[in-house]
Amino acid sequence: MSDEKFPAAQSALEEYQDIEKQMSQPQVAADPAAMRKLGRRHAELGTIVEAYRAWQRTADDLEAAQELAGEDAAFADEAKRLEGQLAADEETLRTALIPRDPDDARDTIMEIKAGTGGEEAALFAGDLLRMYTRYAEKRGWKVEIMDQNTTELGGIKDCEVAFRAKGNPSPQDGVWASLKYEGGVHRVQRIPVTESQGRIQTSAAGVYVFPEADDDTDEIEIDPKDIRVDTYMSSGAGGQGVNTTYSAVRLTYLPTGMMVTMQDERSQIQNREAAMRVLKSRLLAIKHEQEAAEAADLRHSQVRSLDRSERIRTYNFPENRIVDHRTGYKAYNLDQVLNGDLQAVIDSDIQADEADRLARAAGGND
Repeated sequence: MSDEKFPAAQSALEEYQDIEKQMSQPQVAADPAAMRKLGRRHAELGTIVEAYRAWQRTADDLEAAQELAGEDAAFADEAKRLEGQLAADEETLRTALIPRDPDDARDTIMEIKAGTGGEEAALFAGDLLRMYTRYAEKRGWKVEIMDQNTTELGGIKDCEVAFRAKGNPSPQDGVWASLKYEGGVHRVQRIPVTESQGRIQTSAAGVYVFPEADDDTDEIEIDPKDIRVDTYMSSGAGGQGVNTTYSAVRLTYLPTGMMVTMQDERSQIQNREAAMRVLKSRLLAIKHEQEAAEAADLRHSQVRSLDRSERIRTYNFPENRIVDHRTGYKAYNLDQVLNGDLQAVIDSDIQADEADRLARAAGGND
């Protein structure tokens, strides 16, 4: 079958095969950063290659069946069936070729901050952290609490948590591919534990997510002169080391004034490394958002807003209801969602986003 109909798919196949050759070379296999970068691209191209090969097989089978159809009626029936299969395979391939977010296969760092509502907002922020932790466990991801400031009642003022997948997942199975839709304001409606009159209160927590930058690559270069490092004594729960050593670290990125603080690790060095991971990942997110805006490409999403102040979801405890305001998704299983059964909610965002990408691609082909 001629490759002229899908030159982009043929190019993807050639790049895929070249990457496999590179990954088999000893010098590359010994370089974790190079292997991670190649592995991510290999997984990204894998979806296209799989769809392309399926289309090629069906096209070849159809061609053979059509040649034999004049001699045997059974082959004529088979050719008719393969025509329908080829149309389906072609649609799958066209969808696979639509550019997707190149960060989808990346790991993710999430920040959760209590918003309006005082102690009740902090308790809700803690509920969100547990929800995402349990969801990650169901997905088989590794969860790392990088830093958190807690309240006396067990709530969370703010925290940073990293989610990491095992191996090199395909883009659609990557951490960022799912969690990128969680950024924004999450609103809760319930009777607070601090409310003696039994009145329903509305509180909120903010969630900010960004793809994690590779710590051993040059994709984000930071001039040491652009970083101010402040150290101070840790505060809050943390064991014997709290308030006895200057282990807490605050990094300030001078060009923008962006600050990252870490205090949960025992040593100043560990806190500094954790803070740098967050800072690099924030800067990577900003860089990619700017690139997307300048290119006006398919990485834009009506579902994944870049506005951190946008209210994206409401959690109503009296009615056991959860509503995603971007997609209109509504369900009455809030207790299960908070226990980590979040996939149906996220799927509504993914489906809306894919529909948006398909519409944009169709518009671009007009």
